[in-house]
Amino acid sequence: MAIFGKDGASRPEARGTSPVEIPLSIIANGMRIVGDIETAGVVKVDGQIDGSVNGARQLLLGRGASIRGAILADEVVIGGTVDGGVVATERLELQSSAVVNGDIETRSIVVLEGAQINGAVRMREINAQRGDDRSAKSAEPLRIVSGT
Repeated sequence: MAIFGKDGASRPEARGTSPVEIPLSIIANGMRIVGDIETAGVVKVDGQIDGSVNGARQLLLGRGASIRGAILADEVVIGGTVDGGVVATERLELQSSAVVNGDIETRSIVVLEGAQINGAVRMREINAQRGDDRSAKSAEPLRIVSGT
């Protein structure tokens, strides 16, 4: 899977791996993961994750899919629902069907008409080094307490 820059040319991966080496994980529709996910690859979610996603190169959340937990990734595209904080060190795209219930921190953001953000949005350069601003602590999930 190649990642393209604004000029359309393929660019090397930020973590020094070739496109062939980047693992792809798919959480299919109807699948539910309970627990945190940690990866340096690409994660495509069409199901549900009850836990955080940490360290992904790219996270793609499809329409109807959901994550209940924090997201920390380089690039994030959201078409479903996120109940938790989102830290996208490079770029965040919220499609028209996206709902984010939590704070967002990113360097670059695209919000399509119809997307919902229920939280604060902070735009700033985020240090990509582990242990600096890329800790899961900066993307604490929104805690929802329900009587049911």
